[in-house]
Amino acid sequence: MMARRQAAGWLTIATAAAAIAGGCATTSSAPPAGPATDVPTTQPTLVGGTVNAADHAEMKNDERGAVTAVDTFWRRYFTEQAGQPYQGPRVAGSYVGTNGPPCGGEPESVPFNAVYCLPGDFVAWDDNLMMAGYSQIGDAWVYLIIAHEWGHAIQARLREDRVSVAAELQADCLAGAALQGAADEGLITAEPGDSDEIAATLAAVADDYPWTDVSDHGNAEERTSAFNTGVKGGVRACT
Repeated sequence: MMARRQAAGWLTIATAAAAIAGGCATTSSAPPAGPATDVPTTQPTLVGGTVNAADHAEMKNDERGAVTAVDTFWRRYFTEQAGQPYQGPRVAGSYVGTNGPPCGGEPESVPFNAVYCLPGDFVAWDDNLMMAGYSQIGDAWVYLIIAHEWGHAIQARLREDRVSVAAELQADCLAGAALQGAADEGLITAEPGDSDEIAATLAAVADDYPWTDVSDHGNAEERTSAFNTGVKGGVRACT
């Protein structure tokens, strides 16, 4: 997946794979405003192996591309479709292990996780999580994580009656809507094979992470269905 090129259309995930989720997400409708910021650069720190510096730099470029594409889509949507002001969440960027920004009363970040924090209205992710997925899957992993966490930020900006009680599945749906919308607007290009690599790899690794617990995030089929609903039906289908 490439940033800021002519769109080729998003590829619907057709097999059992899970969109990425995060923690510290809520659905309150009145977050503090804060501008999106650039993605900080961190040192390669992948647990259990050595990270190629060039690969890490490319991943960081993809993170910046994902932030720009998703934030731009939502800015246009809120202005043109929702008819209300929009200011994106702050991007606290990448951290390592427990060294990320505190969220509310939690003094430490969760290792190998990605989050939207309502009290601080920011998104953040563990560098190890991003690099592991990027190495095993490709750049689509990065785009999905960021689009999903942005989905939680969008839930905090929607009217309360438009936020689903199934918050994680709705965030998956909003991620699909945002990525398809960004592709339609030429902000990103969905490359052939994106959906295949996501489906083949996430189906194998999704259950390895605590934040993929089906009791609050849904199972692989439910999450794939939610993502595809957003791809096919747009934001309205999610809310």
